[in-house]
Amino acid sequence: MPDLMDKSIVVTGAGRGIGAAMAKALAADGAKLTIADRTEADARQVADAIRAAGGTAIAVTVDVRDRAAVRRMIDEAVKAHGRLDVIFNNAGIAQTKPFLDITEDDWHTVLDVNAMGVLIGMQEAIKTFRAQGGGGKIINTASIAGKQGYEPLAHYSASKFAVVALTQAAARGFGKEGITANAICPGVVATEMWKIIDQGFRDTGITKSENEAFNMFAAGAVLGRPSQAEDLIGVARFLASSDSDFMTGQSLLVDGGMVFA
Repeated sequence: MPDLMDKSIVVTGAGRGIGAAMAKALAADGAKLTIADRTEADARQVADAIRAAGGTAIAVTVDVRDRAAVRRMIDEAVKAHGRLDVIFNNAGIAQTKPFLDITEDDWHTVLDVNAMGVLIGMQEAIKTFRAQGGGGKIINTASIAGKQGYEPLAHYSASKFAVVALTQAAARGFGKEGITANAICPGVVATEMWKIIDQGFRDTGITKSENEAFNMFAAGAVLGRPSQAEDLIGVARFLASSDSDFMTGQSLLVDGGMVFA
């Protein structure tokens, strides 16, 4: 079992999907979780489930685009759990649009959450790590779309490339302070986000039937199946624990073999 006992971990976008699965697993390892989500009911449901299972968790509502809200989120984690050890910037959104149809509003909608939201989360966490005397772990959720661009998801891909770049920049900038930054790059995961992506493919006429886009992308996994949120748990545990102390600036593909890079 990884050494996560009593570690204070914030997970954004933890109300469902990958974030919820990871948060519950980290709590089961003894970590003290701050479940952050823009939907209060979702955050509370996950925190309640963790407590019902004997773990420690609080629920916080946050819009990751709002620096003051992110600051409050971290302050509440410190108040409840004594400090901040790990921030997991997992919140994100997706939108399917043909390349030539992407508007300025579309760009800002996706990039403001997926890239700026990660930047703000990293900045505010680093300030807290420094105030605590240094050291700390940043984990970001990127994507296979942060390794390869996809035409119907061009602005989403750009946002995830940005997450990879921010991860590398922070690793170089703060490593000597004992602060590490790494990212997880999932592939096609059976979550609500992929339902949105799949619907977008149908709305734009790229595909015709439900789950067609999902199945088309998932067919690229050499392990022969799409991912489940639980497939990301092992890497999340590793990155949050001391087992990864000498690793930073890395973006780990956990995609069943969709992309080799």
